[in-house]
Amino acid sequence: MKKWNGDEEMGISKYQAFLKTVELGSITRAAEELGYTQSAVSRMIADLETEWAVSLLVRGRGGVVLSPAGAELLPDIRTVCNAQRELTERIGALHGLTRGTIRIGTITSISVHWLPGIMKSFLEQYPGIRFELLGGVEYAEIEDWIRKGRVDCGFVGLPAGRELETISLRRDRLVAVLPKRHPLAEAGSCPMERFAQEPFIRPEDDKDKEVAGIFERAGVRPNVEYAVNDDYAVIAMVASGLGISILPELVLRRTPYEVVVKPLDPPQFRELGLAVRSLREVSPVTARFLPHVQAWLKEN
Repeated sequence: MKKWNGDEEMGISKYQAFLKTVELGSITRAAEELGYTQSAVSRMIADLETEWAVSLLVRGRGGVVLSPAGAELLPDIRTVCNAQRELTERIGALHGLTRGTIRIGTITSISVHWLPGIMKSFLEQYPGIRFELLGGVEYAEIEDWIRKGRVDCGFVGLPAGRELETISLRRDRLVAVLPKRHPLAEAGSCPMERFAQEPFIRPEDDKDKEVAGIFERAGVRPNVEYAVNDDYAVIAMVASGLGISILPELVLRRTPYEVVVKPLDPPQFRELGLAVRSLREVSPVTARFLPHVQAWLKEN
């Protein structure tokens, strides 16, 4: 009997090439990612278009985008590729192998401060696993990726949206971010009323919703001077004395900027978790990864 090999192609390379091209918006970048030549990826997609008698992509100078037919077929192609990947992992588990890929939707602060340690310790136990990270600005974007099957799991704020199951991970404190020579630099905390008196740099993403809720509960109308969708740009602007802000404590770990971090008065938190479509139907690799994340956070 032929020995099973988890790396064998299973007849869907063309689908995988198409998905990667759509994800990256470029045939050249997809070829580099998959280890093919550009002409090979172009040929695979052209073969699909010939077999199905439809145009899947619209090609232009800036790259490629989905055609109407491609957009309609994309969910089915993704379903086939996901099913093949899960089948490969289950066959591998039967043979005592630990091969597979896990795709994770994540935000910047978790990518920087949690995932390197989590991935390193996971790979020490399962060295054959491959990670694919997809970074988002908003929790809602990550939740949508999970629902559509673009990622296996994702880090989100709790409570998450509909049709998802979640695992609670950690409470992350929300803190005031002040310039180094701010009058409250030596104070024990920063009153919420202060944000109505000074220029406020608003983080313009999901944290904006969290912060908006804080102000609403406190009955404070912040003096919004700037809206910025990058955490580290917010920190840099505070360091330059342009205003004050509120950010999660996780974002501020090991920041190179000279800012002062103070607890809010009253204290405020956000809840972080991992979301999947169904805890009962995750792939074998994802089933190992979820409890590993919980265990790593308890130890760190």
